[in-house]
Amino acid sequence: MLLKNKVAIITGAASGIGKEIAVEFAKQGAKVVIADLVSDAAKATVADITKAGGTAMSIAMNVTDEAQVEQGVAEVVAAYGGVDVLVSNAGIQIISSLVELSLDNWKKMLAIHLDGAFLTTRACMRAMIKTGRGGSIIYMGSVHSHEASPLKAPYVAAKHGLLGLAKVVAKEGAKDGIRSNVICPGFVRTGLVDKQIPEQAKSLGISESDVIRNVMLKETVNGEFTTVQDVAQTAVFLAAFETNALTGQSITVSHGWHMQ
Repeated sequence: MLLKNKVAIITGAASGIGKEIAVEFAKQGAKVVIADLVSDAAKATVADITKAGGTAMSIAMNVTDEAQVEQGVAEVVAAYGGVDVLVSNAGIQIISSLVELSLDNWKKMLAIHLDGAFLTTRACMRAMIKTGRGGSIIYMGSVHSHEASPLKAPYVAAKHGLLGLAKVVAKEGAKDGIRSNVICPGFVRTGLVDKQIPEQAKSLGISESDVIRNVMLKETVNGEFTTVQDVAQTAVFLAAFETNALTGQSITVSHGWHMQ
């Protein structure tokens, strides 16, 4: 029970990587908060966790809405007495060449990935400082926090930006025992990635199997997708790490796609 009685807010946790992290955190004893736009899916995740003997609640949260973020974190503090862990995981993907990308889509991507990370971080840091028990802030980056790929300009820019935000949080939060790190997965076979396969096939003029083999998994050491469990276990490790010895860092989970 590495996270016993820790209060963990996970954004975008109704499905995919976020859901797996929520389930794993609950197994490790955390009180889990599913913060997501999709209320029905969020409630279903809460039901799954409580049925398995865990503790969870859901809050409706658009991470780009300042008032909603502040209200959501306040609800968590009222219910559980504070916040110990934030996993900033909410995100989307838009596939487009740079010359065809609209300004609206550029702004949308940065708002969800960066504005959302900032707003949730600020609210949770305030709560962590108030309780005086420190905490862990974990950002869901990507190999694209370190590498670039065609058709993903705003995504790559946003994921690079998370590295900078995490480093500032690590320095500003240290005096209050707040740690900050970034998980950088390779391609994880979630609905988000499944949607990209035909989009990239069309944009690049190749087959879907070629997208998987020659684009997504080409640089891995064994041609395998990263799994949601790979990422969830890394999140548990970072959330449970006790000291500022590990802060301001990025951990790449990618079957060797990117090696630091």
